[in-house]
Amino acid sequence: MMNLEGKVALVTGAAQGIGKSIALALAKQGATVVISDVNLEKADAVAGEIRGTGRKALAVACNVGSADEVNALFDRVVQEYGQVDVVVNNAGITRDGLLMRLKDEEWDQVININLKGVFLCCRAAIKLMAKKRSGRVINIASIVGAMGNAGQINYSASKAGVIGMTKTIAKEYAGRNITCNAVAPGFIDTAMTQALPEDVKNLMLSQIPLSRFGSADDVANAVLFLASDEAGYITGQVLHVNGGMYM
Repeated sequence: MMNLEGKVALVTGAAQGIGKSIALALAKQGATVVISDVNLEKADAVAGEIRGTGRKALAVACNVGSADEVNALFDRVVQEYGQVDVVVNNAGITRDGLLMRLKDEEWDQVININLKGVFLCCRAAIKLMAKKRSGRVINIASIVGAMGNAGQINYSASKAGVIGMTKTIAKEYAGRNITCNAVAPGFIDTAMTQALPEDVKNLMLSQIPLSRFGSADDVANAVLFLASDEAGYITGQVLHVNGGMYM
């Protein structure tokens, strides 16, 4: 089940956190994994960890908001491995603030990475996948793209845009045997949530029916399924990984 032997997977923003867990999960199932991130040192460490298990991995520095860097990233992957079978668009940033206080540059920065970056990577990936008439595109959205969140108007808008983009790509390229789905994490146990005051964490937990934060592995397992042959008849969907917080 979920055997990815012979597949080449590219994960953006994979130097740490959820992206790293996704990369490790894909490699564990046999995929050759390309670790893309703006932090090449950390990306290379993840690639080294994967190579230590006997799998192939490559680290490539890339700012997904730059068309030139994205095109160079995909050119490098093709040069090294000759194909791209799975692309996971995980790279993202936050610049939180209420609507009236949000600066133009804070809006632009988040939209450029979180939305335009996904568009650029999807466009580059689809060009390669369409020729092979097969491929898996998995975009990391967010619970706030579906339900909104005070203080995150730019992030919420970017993730809602990712969901719309996912559904459109799914419709446009289903005829080429390319599936495109999104995974929308809820509150995930990360360094950011661990640093929150106890009362804030308790308030967040009270909104989650399963009464716990999710883990990066919870998200990675959802991605792993969507990347596999077992998910071949699933496209244009948003898989919510949020402990029941949003249904």
